[in-house]
Amino acid sequence: MGLFDFIRNEFIEVIEWVDDTTDTVIYKFPDKGNKIMNGAQLTVRESQVAVLMNEGEFGDVYIPGRHELSTKNMPITTTLKSWKYLFDSPFKVDVYYVSTKQFTNLKWGTSNPIIVRDPEFKQVRLRSFGTYTMRVIDPKKFIKEFAGTNPWVRIDGVSEQLRNTIVSKLAEGLAEAGVSVLDLAANFTEIGEKLKPVFQKEFDIWGIELGKFYIENVTLPEEVEKMLDKTTQLNMLSDKLNQFNQMQGGIAIENLSNNPGAASTAGIGAGVILTNLLQPQQQQQGNTAPANDPQEKQKLVDLLKQLGELKAQGILTEDEFNQKKAEILGKL
Repeated sequence: MGLFDFIRNEFIEVIEWVDDTTDTVIYKFPDKGNKIMNGAQLTVRESQVAVLMNEGEFGDVYIPGRHELSTKNMPITTTLKSWKYLFDSPFKVDVYYVSTKQFTNLKWGTSNPIIVRDPEFKQVRLRSFGTYTMRVIDPKKFIKEFAGTNPWVRIDGVSEQLRNTIVSKLAEGLAEAGVSVLDLAANFTEIGEKLKPVFQKEFDIWGIELGKFYIENVTLPEEVEKMLDKTTQLNMLSDKLNQFNQMQGGIAIENLSNNPGAASTAGIGAGVILTNLLQPQQQQQGNTAPANDPQEKQKLVDLLKQLGELKAQGILTEDEFNQKKAEILGKL
């Protein structure tokens, strides 16, 4: 090796980072103590940003492309080093590459139950987990918070810190969302969007943008789940009873229409039957709201005719008929 080759090898002429990994966020170019040749070629690929640092101070930042490292192309570094005009000697700086791509399918979850305030249950302990995506949007801030003197930072170390932030702010975010735990499962997407701004405030500290935030599951305490199961069973039973009563009412009226002689004994249950007939209309239209839909009006007219037939058969008294007629006419 000649003297010229020896001197040449002491200086760096080409700086680049070919990322052959999927999890590297920060990569410090290994200069091995060598100086950078003035006019060296710096290559920055897509989804990368290169940051120069001079003795712990941030210098110039380079976006994707090919750059020549010289005084005219390094204004910040030139100022930091107090270089004179047309400085052309080799120099020493640290070159950090930061990946700006979107890191996806990052996991988050609560290792222990968190206590959230609920509008119905007051306070509830729950566990939750899901995924999120992130990318670096402020390379200088990110290097300052995560790299330090570490020449290589992987996404695992970053996501661990972000996961802790998400869990610590989850209860606060759910409180601001104002959604009952009963409605969580049906509103995961909406709640995730409401929680994003809460987490983004913390992510801004590290120069990170939270892309997507997904809630995949929420686990309630066993006693709450049992209570919800019991409530569901009661609601199902109530619906069945209402259907049964309406069916019985229809059968009874049909039997009375076919057997006028039963009027004397059936009159006792006429009020109950009429209530079952009127109940659907009352639920749909309210106690005072008139029926605007033509089909609803026709149903009320048909019901009025049925009442007239019951009155004609002697099942209804004059007062009972007039009372029900007034209710129906009020809806028309």
